[in-house]
Amino acid sequence: MASSTMLSTGRSSPAAFMGNTKKLGPAAGRRGRDFFLKGKNFGRVRMAVAVNVSRFEGVSMAPPDPILGVSEAFRTDTSDVKLNLGVGAYRTEELQPYVLNVVKKAENLMLERGENKEYLPIEGLAAFNKVTAELLFGADSPVIKQGRVATVQSLSGTGSLRLAAAFIQRYFPDAKVLISSPTWGNHKNIFNDARVPWAEYRYYDPRTVGLDFEGMLEDIEAAQDGSFILLHGCAHNPTGIDPTPEQWAKIADLIEEKNHIPFFDVAYQGFASGSLDVDASSVRTFGSRGLELFVAQSYSKNLGLYSERIGAINVVCSSPDAAARVKSQLKRIARPMYSNPPVHGARIVANVVGDPSLFNEWKQEMELMAGRIKNVRQRLFDNLSEKDNNQKDWSFILRQIGMFSYTGLNKAQSDNMTDKWHVYMTKDGRISLAGLSLAKCEYLAEAIIDSFYKVS
Repeated sequence: MASSTMLSTGRSSPAAFMGNTKKLGPAAGRRGRDFFLKGKNFGRVRMAVAVNVSRFEGVSMAPPDPILGVSEAFRTDTSDVKLNLGVGAYRTEELQPYVLNVVKKAENLMLERGENKEYLPIEGLAAFNKVTAELLFGADSPVIKQGRVATVQSLSGTGSLRLAAAFIQRYFPDAKVLISSPTWGNHKNIFNDARVPWAEYRYYDPRTVGLDFEGMLEDIEAAQDGSFILLHGCAHNPTGIDPTPEQWAKIADLIEEKNHIPFFDVAYQGFASGSLDVDASSVRTFGSRGLELFVAQSYSKNLGLYSERIGAINVVCSSPDAAARVKSQLKRIARPMYSNPPVHGARIVANVVGDPSLFNEWKQEMELMAGRIKNVRQRLFDNLSEKDNNQKDWSFILRQIGMFSYTGLNKAQSDNMTDKWHVYMTKDGRISLAGLSLAKCEYLAEAIIDSFYKVS
């Protein structure tokens, strides 16, 4: 669509001027056109200007992503002391990205075998699906041995959650998903876009900077029977606060009593405690009871495969027949969504988990990564305790687990961390300890204390 606007700049119109050149002869006409084209003003000139009106005028600018937008702001900061503690990505002590040695070895194996880049089946790489389900539930688990798990490779944790959300919307249209308050910022977006209604259950207690366990149980009990309860398998994001094994058992009791469907998001298996089995214990507690459940997996953190987008959705069913039907419908949903998943990351996982030597090496590397984060957590606590003249109890930092720490800072205080101290973090007070070094802990402690006491 286009409209035109007439601009007046003199006495004669372009057509009238060009028409007069005929009376002056060809040469004069050329000179006149030259003068006109060079912007000379010969009397009154009216010019037609085409103005394109976009069909997208009604499309507003989207706000920056609350997590990824932090990195964008960090990149534009020229300060020498800046720290990016927003995105959950592991860094070395020198604050550099880290590619695991086992990942390099797995990729070399792929090159040696000369593996091709043909399309995968809709459900993904069979070898990957086998080892990822066994890693999650345990190779000797009844749900594995009885063939009751429908596993579909998907686009990391986010894609796995989105695939499951579409399944819920299609087959449980009257159900609601209960999400912890607070939770990972993308959870609500995923269910909103899938048109799945959700509500929140209490989780974080600001008074203790700990778990509001009683509030959590009350909200789960009050939910309509048959609701989906979204749970963080380990290293709760953003708080780093996990239920104890005893509390997990009580949560499972209540969910079973209310006929709810547990839906685990497992993004940090092995990366939180350093043990794959310990970090999967919550999921296995529910699975051992014979409950049907959903589990979304991601290998972004524990194998450092952030850009490979490798993960899976697992649905534990009551029978092999139900699992086969669920898997068929997950594939049906995936086909028009992204057709089939990428192969590179899937082969890396299959090679690492499926090879005893690489698997043991991976566990050792995870222990080192988890250990570095634990050391940073301890050093930050020590520095905060030493520098806080008011003797506030900062021990909640040690009780948290995983790559994140919920500092208890509010939005204004978090803004001060960025504006004054060049520390980039999400506005809910979450910091990624995976992006912190031992050398920077003292500086961060000074920034936290300044922001906590000087900003209301």
